[in-house]
Amino acid sequence: MKAIDRMLAWARSKSPWIIHFNSGACNACDIEVMASLAPRYDLERFGVQIKGSPRHADVLVCSGPVTMQLKERLITIYEQTPEPRFVMAIGACACSAGIFEGCYCIEGGIDTVIPVDMYVPGCPAKPEAIIDGMVKLLKKIDNNKKQTVKLTRKGKIRDGNGNNNIAP
Repeated sequence: MKAIDRMLAWARSKSPWIIHFNSGACNACDIEVMASLAPRYDLERFGVQIKGSPRHADVLVCSGPVTMQLKERLITIYEQTPEPRFVMAIGACACSAGIFEGCYCIEGGIDTVIPVDMYVPGCPAKPEAIIDGMVKLLKKIDNNKKQTVKLTRKGKIRDGNGNNNIAP
């Protein structure tokens, strides 16, 4: 790895910019994402900043299941995010469609449309879990390991190295 690549990976891990996208959730996870950025939990201590444009973001934070109406918009936002881009699925609905599984207008979880790097389950996901997922994702960014995650037979999500890739 070149020195410039190591420096870029270090800079990305110390100052990730995120964009939050709700793809059809009940807004409970959105409130928890905003609470994790607020002073009580202070996700900004890790350098995380929320941005309004996908062109300025490193991490796409998604909540809610993918609906038919928002599928194309989610793909567009994902494509507008510059490489290397990372995706976090926040909440049970984003991970697996949750209680909306089987509804007529639901495509499924976020990973049915775009690749997901970090899953944070919960209904709603607690701010502590969101922070833990972000810290694990920052370690992944710092190590410059852009890997796809795989679901094992027992339902546990693991990355290419066999490590648990799910926040509690």
